[in-house]
Amino acid sequence: MREARDEPPAPILPGALSIAAIGTALVAALLWEARFAQWLSVASAYADGLLRWWYVALVAFLTAFVIWLGIGRYKNVRLGRDDEQPEYALLPWLAMLFAAGTGVGLLFWSIAEPVSHFQGNPFVPEGMTPEAASVAIQLSFFHWGLNGWAIFATVALIFGYFSYRRDLPLVPSSALYPVLGERAFGVAGQTVDALAVFATVFGLATTLGLGARQTGTGLTWLFGMPGSTMVELLVVAVVTVVATVSVVSGVRRGVRALSELNLWLTVVLLAGFLLLGPAGYLVGLLVQETGNYLDNLLAMTFYVGANEPGTWQSTWTVFFWGWWIAWSPFVGLFIARISRGRTLREFVFGVLLLPTLVTFVWIALMGGTALHSELFADGGIVEAVNDDVASAVFATIEHLEAPRLAEVLMGAVATLLIGIYFVTSADSGALVINIILSGGRLEPSRPARAAWALGNGALTAVLLVAGGIAVLQDAVILAALPFSLIIVLMLWGFILALRHEPLAAPREGCKHQRAAEPWTGADEASP
Repeated sequence: MREARDEPPAPILPGALSIAAIGTALVAALLWEARFAQWLSVASAYADGLLRWWYVALVAFLTAFVIWLGIGRYKNVRLGRDDEQPEYALLPWLAMLFAAGTGVGLLFWSIAEPVSHFQGNPFVPEGMTPEAASVAIQLSFFHWGLNGWAIFATVALIFGYFSYRRDLPLVPSSALYPVLGERAFGVAGQTVDALAVFATVFGLATTLGLGARQTGTGLTWLFGMPGSTMVELLVVAVVTVVATVSVVSGVRRGVRALSELNLWLTVVLLAGFLLLGPAGYLVGLLVQETGNYLDNLLAMTFYVGANEPGTWQSTWTVFFWGWWIAWSPFVGLFIARISRGRTLREFVFGVLLLPTLVTFVWIALMGGTALHSELFADGGIVEAVNDDVASAVFATIEHLEAPRLAEVLMGAVATLLIGIYFVTSADSGALVINIILSGGRLEPSRPARAAWALGNGALTAVLLVAGGIAVLQDAVILAALPFSLIIVLMLWGFILALRHEPLAAPREGCKHQRAAEPWTGADEASP
């Protein structure tokens, strides 16, 4: 086994490559706004034929692979020593997974997505019907359910396995050690780390951009402020300053408190929709569409729209899989850090099932309320979403049969929740980027943390000015492509490393449990 690195060096190449690539995008977007948006759109359209089947095939494989890890012969392998116990007890661990499973993106799309699918999708002959409503919830479950979390689980498992069981740095390039040996920490490995940072930055920019758009809409709804790009940029500026102060100070207790506040505010918001909305319909919808989702999961997983004209697949599935892939280094590293000592079986079923269940409840309550209004009440939410997709949550709150004070309070809770998720995402994202760029150091230098927090905010602002949500979507789809190839390489190294585990997984607690066998590098591990 390679000797553990207590103080991994801070390589220069990943940072230089990342800064060069992201700086080029910043300059191009600043100097040629319209052309930059057009370039991204053309590049995305050109790559669409590849991405339609590549992202679908990759995510399908990752889903099957992760489930196999949870039930196969390696299910009792631990992310750590064989006798190591989990660092966190079950309930705190599950609570942190819940925090990782929610965020700005889900708040933004939990109503807007099902309402969009309700108007038309490839799986129903006619939109705006009860059948379309049913399929709309299933498709939303699909884009936020098991398949997406399989991406996060795969990357997190690889991070945790090589760091805690093989004593290698907490960076993507560690997964290449079984393939390349010491060269994994040279130019090739550092290039891999740079591509991970590149994907993370654009995934973060997309999330922050959507958060800024929705926060601005919430402020307009609450206080009558005129909605404009300037308001969104002001939101980005404030959040960037707060996140920079937080990430530089290193005071993680405040971020933990904000995360706990997120949990309770989420409960309050969802309870508001349940109590003030059509509760019986919403609970029935959750139960019914969970069953329909499971029944149709295989068909949805492999659907690429090969025989149907149009852009639905590119607009929705390709975008979401690209976003999940781009976001996976960030969320994967976070999940890995809280999962030390877990067996693969505990890890897989915890990471896949709990966030998926929370997400289903979230979408059924919020999206279901909007669909009920369209099917059985006065409607109007479709028009609001078509006019401004960021207004979906607030338009739905307005259509609740509730006192005005209750609606205002729910709108305030939603806006506050978006803002807090915004801050914690920006803060944690900057920290994760610095951990990767510093070669795995858990406490990177303060100037580097500040620079990347400010840089992430600047990129988000520039992309918003350059073209708003459409530019953010095109950017994240393309930025995820290189890292999707890196995931394949990481999987290769992970599978080679697993070959040195016991051939049959021993029972938990067995005193003859054998530690992982060492490898000496790429030559021994080669196929």
